[in-house]
Amino acid sequence: MTLKVTPLLQLNGNTREAIQFYQKTLDAEVIAFLTYGEMPMDLPAEYKEMVAHAVIKVGQSDIMFSDSPFEPLREGDQVSICISTDDIEESKRIFNSLQQGGNVVMPLEATSFSPSFGTLTDRFGIRFTIVTADCHPGEA
Repeated sequence: MTLKVTPLLQLNGNTREAIQFYQKTLDAEVIAFLTYGEMPMDLPAEYKEMVAHAVIKVGQSDIMFSDSPFEPLREGDQVSICISTDDIEESKRIFNSLQQGGNVVMPLEATSFSPSFGTLTDRFGIRFTIVTADCHPGEA
C-alpha cells in the first residue's frame, strides 16, 4: 500500500497568481495543472478557468493547489493536508477515523477522478482531503 501526505493550498480564485509567485520565489516546477473547465462537470462559465487541481515541485517536495469556487474560504482555512492512498479501504479507514469529533465538508465518495474522495475538518480544526489513487490528476 502507498500512502502520501501533501500540503494543499486552497484559494478564492487567485490560484494561478499564487502558483506563478511560488514558481518564481521558490524556483518551483509545475507538474500538474487542471482547470474546472477540463473536468466533466456542468459549471457556471465563471468557474471554468479556475484551477481545480495543480501541483508544484519545490525541491523534493510537492505542494498542491486548488481554487475553491463552491465554498469561499476564510483566511486560516486555506491550508489542508491531502492524504493519498492506493487502497479504497485504507482511504475509508483514515477518513472515518479523522471525522470522529470533527466535521465532514465533503463526504468520501466516488468522483470523476477518484474512486473515493472527501474532505473533512478533524476535531483539532485541521482540514484533510482524502483521495484514493493519484493525488495528481492532470499531470503536465
